[in-house]
Amino acid sequence: MKKTLLIILLVITAGLAGFFILKKYTKTFSPASVAAYHQDGIDVEVNYSQPAKKGRYIFGREEDKALVPYGKVWRTGANEATIIKFDKDVKFAGQVVKAGMYSLWTIPGQSVWKVILNSETGQWGTEYHDGRDLLKADVKIRVSRKVEELFRIYFQEQPDGVNMILSWDQTEAIIPIQLQ
Repeated sequence: MKKTLLIILLVITAGLAGFFILKKYTKTFSPASVAAYHQDGIDVEVNYSQPAKKGRYIFGREEDKALVPYGKVWRTGANEATIIKFDKDVKFAGQVVKAGMYSLWTIPGQSVWKVILNSETGQWGTEYHDGRDLLKADVKIRVSRKVEELFRIYFQEQPDGVNMILSWDQTEAIIPIQLQ
């Protein structure tokens, strides 16, 4: 009995060690980052990982071997699912969102992206469950002259709120956020 218990304990320990080593290893390729905006009553914080372009074709058609194909759900970053937190109720992409924490997903398109807020948090970025979606909205994109090597999220102030920008390669998705 003691021998069996010892073997189980060793297997669990090895599994946990392997998990944490793998997690740390993947973070070296796509480092963790935080984008935050705390002004004019709007409090937003986004925790995500930053994949690198590394000469790859990022957004495009699946048959053209794009890393993030049009029309497919994307984790909006790398590693764990991207998490967005609102301290107050806001209008996110034109729809009312209650204060809280959500996972952020997108479906890139050639001229419009779909942004998704999902109630499930803490999962790995490939574990998307559409049955937990709270919001789906189309947002505009723009082409940047500058090539963004690392995926990044940043904020641009607007007269009536702020735009959250999802930027990678030469594509920027623009998500308006306003106070409710």
